[in-house]
Amino acid sequence: MNWKRAGVGVIETPIIDYLEKLFDDEIEKGNTLRVCVGTDSQRAGKGFKFATVILVIAEGNGGMVIGKTYYDKTLVRGKKGVKERMLVEVSKSIETAYELSPLLDLYGIPLEIHADINPNPEKGESNKALAEAVGYILGMGYDFKVKPAAFAASCSADKLAN
Repeated sequence: MNWKRAGVGVIETPIIDYLEKLFDDEIEKGNTLRVCVGTDSQRAGKGFKFATVILVIAEGNGGMVIGKTYYDKTLVRGKKGVKERMLVEVSKSIETAYELSPLLDLYGIPLEIHADINPNPEKGESNKALAEAVGYILGMGYDFKVKPAAFAASCSADKLAN
C-alpha cells in the first residue's frame, strides 16, 4: 500500500525521501515542525479497514496529512476483539514511528504517537487496552496522546478509515 497525501495523491517516492524534501521545504519557509502518527480502524465487510496517518504540523500554519490504508480479516469482531484491535492500531503507529525516527532525529523534529483509546472506562470498550498500549508506546521511547487529545488517530486516521 502506498502512502497518499491529501490534495496531492499517491506518493511515488519512498516515504523517508518524500518527508525529507517536505521538511526541507517547510523549514526553509521558517516553519517549526512536529509529527504525530496515529492509526484508526473501522469495520469493513468481514474484517477491518485500518488507516495510519503521518500528520506533519507546521506550527501556526496548519498541517499535512499523509496516510495509507490496509485491511485485516483475521481479527475477532465484537467486544471480545476490541482490545486486540486497539493494540494492532498502536503497533501500526509504532511501526511507522520507528521507520521515521532516524529522519526526525536528524531534523530534531518531535514525534508523538496518538492512540484512539478512551481513558474513561465508562465511555468505551477501547479503554481495556489502555494500560498495555501506553506501556508499549512508552517502552519504545515515544511520547503519546490518547483521546480526546489524540487527533491524528481519532480525527485524521478516522476520516481515512471511513
